[in-house]
Amino acid sequence: MENINRRNFLAAGGAAAMLSLPGCASLPTLSLTEAVKRLLTLSSQNAFAELMQPNGFFDSQVARISVPDRLGGTRVTNIATAMLRSKPIQKRLLKQVNRAAEKGAELAAPVIADTIRGMSISDAAAIINGGDRAATDLLQGQLGTSLATRILPGVSEGLNLFDNEIINLVLSQVSDIDFADISGDVTNAVSDAIYRSIGAQEAKIRANPQATNDPLLIGVFGLT
Repeated sequence: MENINRRNFLAAGGAAAMLSLPGCASLPTLSLTEAVKRLLTLSSQNAFAELMQPNGFFDSQVARISVPDRLGGTRVTNIATAMLRSKPIQKRLLKQVNRAAEKGAELAAPVIADTIRGMSISDAAAIINGGDRAATDLLQGQLGTSLATRILPGVSEGLNLFDNEIINLVLSQVSDIDFADISGDVTNAVSDAIYRSIGAQEAKIRANPQATNDPLLIGVFGLT
């Protein structure tokens, strides 16, 4: 046990001095709370660094946005014409919604950063010892669907900005939807994708806290 604790102390660069042997005592509540916030901060920073790259959503296995159903994405029989179902149009729509997602992410990043700084954590130990995305679930629980409301203007701008011709074509072919419907569908998908991306980054940090070079994260998650 002493060898295990010594290795973690050395890896944590002194922050692990606050730790007792596993199963005996825990870090002070303030330190655990800070560890959760650092975990979320780093997870979200890493997620947005990827998502806000050109084609960040489109190239992501975690966050790629599908063409919404109302644009012929999956339930095409009710609303889409043969033109909308064609591969060239669907390809353009797929690119369009994923590029619009990048504009939504630009608005989401500061919202999530502010939420993390001010969030209430009633049981930090449970988050530390929780599942791979326990902290992300906490964040989503506190911010939830309000994220979609905050990023809607960016997504709407993105849908118009990059390939407005394809959006106009869709609206001319499908009579029972309007631009607000499209924007709402894409925005909800972007919000979900952002939470998925943060959760994936959280899981990576939990699996290899040493890669963060953060003494507190190494000290806390290196012993879980």
